[in-house]
Amino acid sequence: MLLKAFGPQHWWPAEGPDEMVIGALLTQNTAWKNVEKALANLRNRKQLALPVIAGLPLSELEMQIKPAGFFRQKSRRLKNLATAIIESGGLEQLARQETPALRTWFLRQQGVGPETADSILLYAFKRPLFVIDAYTLRIGKRHGWLADSADYAAAQRYFTLQLEPDPDLFNEFHALLVQLGKNFCRPRNPFCEKCPLQPLPETIQPQATP
Repeated sequence: MLLKAFGPQHWWPAEGPDEMVIGALLTQNTAWKNVEKALANLRNRKQLALPVIAGLPLSELEMQIKPAGFFRQKSRRLKNLATAIIESGGLEQLARQETPALRTWFLRQQGVGPETADSILLYAFKRPLFVIDAYTLRIGKRHGWLADSADYAAAQRYFTLQLEPDPDLFNEFHALLVQLGKNFCRPRNPFCEKCPLQPLPETIQPQATP
């Protein structure tokens, strides 16, 4: 239904894993259009790479990523993350770790929570981790797939059990849910009567507990 309504999404909109990692951190608490402006600033100055980010003065990095909001906080977090990645041997060296260990490594980094870590693992490392965001939680609860009390971990378990552990499938499904959340399942005044998921497929059963 969602694929028919929105078409293939081709996420993550990035030219390589460095850009995916940078974008995943910058997209915290802001709209993607703002992240695109920040990425464009870095790209135009040939600074859209983790080794370059690690070596930039904070004041310069702040200036380039300002459109993404919270630029002072994000510049410190991004520089620290880039430095940690480089000191660990780079993304290729980190990619040798098993998924649980790799996720734990990213969660230990300042400012990296479950959504950011899972976005990096799914999109940059092609690991089968379903990303949960505000759109996914809102859609899941409104459609009765998730309990109202469901948190990130409960929602991730639910979607992981519903789908084959395929990174490309997780990628596409998450992107489609984002489109649904942005265009129909809005926080206020949702367009429920025009929702592509109405009526609900019989194969999707509500989940009463997290």
